[in-house]
Amino acid sequence: MSPTTSRRRQRSVRLVAAVAFLVVSVLVVAGALLSGSFLLVALAAVAAVLLGAAAVRITHSELMLARRDAARDRAEQAMAYQDLAARRTAEHQVQSETLVSRIAERQQIIHELEGELSAAQRRLAEEHRKVNREARRATLAEDKLLVETARAEESEQRAAEAIVGLAGLEQEITTLKAELVAWETAASAPLRKHG
Repeated sequence: MSPTTSRRRQRSVRLVAAVAFLVVSVLVVAGALLSGSFLLVALAAVAAVLLGAAAVRITHSELMLARRDAARDRAEQAMAYQDLAARRTAEHQVQSETLVSRIAERQQIIHELEGELSAAQRRLAEEHRKVNREARRATLAEDKLLVETARAEESEQRAAEAIVGLAGLEQEITTLKAELVAWETAASAPLRKHG
């Protein structure tokens, strides 16, 4: 049996005793009044007062005991709540520290990723500038190629014209040589006739 159960039985026995005292005092007074004797009524009144005082004393001690028990229960409950609050505070502290460390880790990761993103953007901008430079160079090279192709065609045209002109000159030289040979032959032919 727990102490609380035994206290409750004891309390109920005390209260039953107090009620019994009051009932007995009522019965004694009623019996004395019925007897009509002053002495019995006086003795019954004294007995009723004593029994009433005993009942009040028992009820008062029961009330004080109930208050002490209630105060003890409240103190135990307060200590239990205090322990529970301390455990919850410790759990909350651990949880808070865990969350703070996770947040710090996430912020570190975000900071690193932002740095990597910034570096990637710089590399992308540099690559974009390189592509633009290469595109400009390619455009300039294409323009230069077109100019050089036009010059080459023009040179080829002039070379073809020069070859044609050279061929004409060679033909003319050949013709002139033939004429020269013919003149020389013609000039030397009358000399042969005369000699």
